[in-house]
Amino acid sequence: MPTQTKKWYVYVLRCGDGSLYTGVTTDVTSRVRVHNAGKGAKYTRSHLPVELAYSEAAEDRSTALQREAEIKKLPRKEKRELIFQSPF
Repeated sequence: MPTQTKKWYVYVLRCGDGSLYTGVTTDVTSRVRVHNAGKGAKYTRSHLPVELAYSEAAEDRSTALQREAEIKKLPRKEKRELIFQSPF
C-alpha cells in the first residue's frame, strides 16, 4: 500500500492589529482555528484575532519552510502585494 505524503502549505495571517504572521502547516483551516483559540504561535496569541490572508501549497515540508523564510524576508509592501493577488 503506497504511503500518502502530507501536503504542506505556507500561510500568512493578518492579525487584529494589522500585523502579518507567516507560518507553515499541513492543514490551514485547522491551524487558523488553533491560532484564534490562543494556542498557536506566541506572537499570534497577543495579536488576536487573526484571519487568513494568503496561502500557497508546497511540495514538501522543506520547500514550505524555505518559502516561509523567503516571505518573511520580504518588505511589508511586497507582502501586501502578494496578499493582494490572493483570492482570500
